[in-house]
Amino acid sequence: MKKAVEQLTIGRLARAAEVGIETIRYYQKLNLLPTPTPNGTTFRQYPLALVERIRFIKRSQDLGFTLGEIASLLTLEDGTDRAAIRKIANSRLGDINKRIVDLERMQSILTHLIHECEMTGRTKPCPIISAFTGGTTAH
Repeated sequence: MKKAVEQLTIGRLARAAEVGIETIRYYQKLNLLPTPTPNGTTFRQYPLALVERIRFIKRSQDLGFTLGEIASLLTLEDGTDRAAIRKIANSRLGDINKRIVDLERMQSILTHLIHECEMTGRTKPCPIISAFTGGTTAH
């Protein structure tokens, strides 16, 4: 005898995965989640296993993966094509490293501007505002 797979309505699936119903519908639109066909009941039924798939998507987004990259990872979810998985992860890591460089540059500029603002007398405009309006270029 075949064991029945627990089925959830979209609302129960959303609550179990800790996302909104619109998130599930959006993921379906992007083909990240399947859209079940109606089976004669009032509501479509979703397998409980989709909770883990949604959590995978959310964790991947938390690590900065785009939905396109997540779609690629989902095609590799059996984990056997490690080279393809590493390629996607390395690409994301490269983007993160570029962002870190950009954030450090912004941090340096703002630190300098804040210091200049503290040191500039009240008779001159604040260098922060001047930098944002194109009056001063900070390094």
